[in-house]
Amino acid sequence: MKLHQAKLQHSFFDTFKHRGDLHLSQVSPSGLQQPVLVSANRQLANELGLDPDCLDSEAFLQLMAGHITGEHFNPIALVYSGHQFGVWAGQLGDGRAITLGELPVNAPSDASGKPILWDIQLKGAGTTPYSRFADGRAVLRSSIREYLCSEAMHNLGIATTRALALVDSQTQVYREEVESGATVCRVAQSHIRFGSFEHFHYRNQPEAVKALADYVIQRNFPEWQNEDNKYRLMLENCVLKTAKMIAQWQAVGFNHGVMNTDNMSIIGDTIDYGPFGFFDSYDPEHICNHSDTQGRYSFKNQPSVGLWNLNALATALTSLISNSDLVSALKQYEPEYLNQYRTIMASKIGLEQYQSDDENLINQLLELLQINKVDYTIFFRSLADFSTNNIDIRDQFIDREGFDSWAEKYRIRIAQQKLSAQQRKQRMNAVNPKYVLRNYMAQAAIEAAEQGDYSEVNLLLSILQSPYDEHPQAQKYAGLPPDWADQLAVSCSS
Repeated sequence: MKLHQAKLQHSFFDTFKHRGDLHLSQVSPSGLQQPVLVSANRQLANELGLDPDCLDSEAFLQLMAGHITGEHFNPIALVYSGHQFGVWAGQLGDGRAITLGELPVNAPSDASGKPILWDIQLKGAGTTPYSRFADGRAVLRSSIREYLCSEAMHNLGIATTRALALVDSQTQVYREEVESGATVCRVAQSHIRFGSFEHFHYRNQPEAVKALADYVIQRNFPEWQNEDNKYRLMLENCVLKTAKMIAQWQAVGFNHGVMNTDNMSIIGDTIDYGPFGFFDSYDPEHICNHSDTQGRYSFKNQPSVGLWNLNALATALTSLISNSDLVSALKQYEPEYLNQYRTIMASKIGLEQYQSDDENLINQLLELLQINKVDYTIFFRSLADFSTNNIDIRDQFIDREGFDSWAEKYRIRIAQQKLSAQQRKQRMNAVNPKYVLRNYMAQAAIEAAEQGDYSEVNLLLSILQSPYDEHPQAQKYAGLPPDWADQLAVSCSS
């Protein structure tokens, strides 16, 4: 097998060993019984430089199922804390995630010339010291959702953890009912969270906060290691990357659902896919998490929650960064978010450049979409045909006169550009996906997989890895969702 034991390095573990193992615990995964490979992500394997033949091997299956043997592995779980639904929750940690090691991947674009390290992590491989009386397992349905959504987000151009493999098994897991245990192999350039820094800050361990920050900089930003202001640079980068990430969520209609500080990545990746959801009809009040009874993590609240979480991170870094630098870094969030969001939304309606008057045009459109309960993804995809097929676009609205009024303003605006209708369509189809992972699509894959049919998982993976293409074999997922889709609910346990 070429994943492979010799390629997994131990620098992550050794980094903290001489600091007293404050940041992690060594663990032993508990392998799944009678594992079956549901899907292997060949696109990601290729990017990681893995031998594609290894994905079909028995050794790969056993490793992905948590059967760890040999001296090459030294699995760990990380400790962290966090604010959950705005309330300090104290110590948390990797309760069902176990990091096997790091995979060095050569990246020509890396100016340092050093390989980029990717964590190889199993989710659902048994208990850790941070499982808090839980079983450390993941069920098949939630594992399918994370596997598919992380790849969907990546191919939409949104920073995210990735997923290399998905494994089903005969291991019984007890939730509301007995379900199949599963594992997802999660891959990321960092699994360090805002809550990782909060953990040591609130334990009054500034030396551990510093050790963690030094590790993040050494691992992810080696060009800053000798800079006097390296900690401020780390925070500023996190502020800007988080602002961009959330702007992209808002533009594509993605609701994370559980934006606790322990679910926020220090490098600005989307992390921890639980009760997420993509829009069907546009609704800024949408709450995708059935457990979020107060609506803290509603779609419209995501930008402000992002800033709240960054404030929590800044508080945890007060031993490293001056108050004035903390404030300066946080002040960059709102303008960066607005710049990113406005730029993306302008491109979604076919504008080459955002102008100040375009905000009214975009906001009026979103208001029309909300009032008329128009499907978000289908509308923006169809808008590319505005000049040749206005009837189909207009018919998506109950208030056709309202759409006509907006369309006339839009017609005047796009006439100010030099783009031809065909050029505009090509640009719009490159930023407005044909497919996103709607809940009913994931549910169809889950129901088939629970019967032992994994073909729908792999069909969706292939679609979501090129979401801007037409995919004639998947037209059943290109139209309006079925009526029963409104009845689907997901929670933190999903």
